[in-house]
Amino acid sequence: MSTLSVGAEKNVLNSNSMTFDERKELQEKQEEKEKEERERAKKSPYDNFVQVNKDYYKAEDWLMAKSPIAYRIFKFLINNIDNYNAVICSYKVIQETFGISQDTIRRAIKLLKDKQYIDIYKTGTSNVYAVNKNIVWNSWGTNYQYAKFAANIVLSESEQEITIQTKIKAIKHRELTTVKKDNIEHKEKT
Repeated sequence: MSTLSVGAEKNVLNSNSMTFDERKELQEKQEEKEKEERERAKKSPYDNFVQVNKDYYKAEDWLMAKSPIAYRIFKFLINNIDNYNAVICSYKVIQETFGISQDTIRRAIKLLKDKQYIDIYKTGTSNVYAVNKNIVWNSWGTNYQYAKFAANIVLSESEQEITIQTKIKAIKHRELTTVKKDNIEHKEKT
């Protein structure tokens, strides 16, 4: 693999050489292309789909037999990954989701990491879980080069300060009220 050389002047003897301006223009084109692809993906009817490698089914069977809770946590991560195969959440989120102890979570996450279902990156005290893109891919085509650069964040209400918990409860109440109101209006129309 050759190295890209960027400088004030282009080295005509090196095909992997470009000027700062050329590099900036290339980056801008790439960013524009990524933006267009993200917009197209948002409008896609396949937005709720993930791509799965056929070899994954053997690994899935093994994981289900070896550790059902590790399998459930893996599926939870898949259901929450962004288009770059990553999600940020604390052990508390997983603990509340499944009603299990931190030791059980720790063992399950270790198994997933050791068997290369996921990679784990640290950000402060939270983990960024990146699902192995060769198993499951949550984006269009083979857009692998952008894996692990962004992440969805899943928060636990109980980990937040009291003032934030109050705001969350108010938002949930408004959303629930809106859903109930919409259901009543729909029933009246039919």
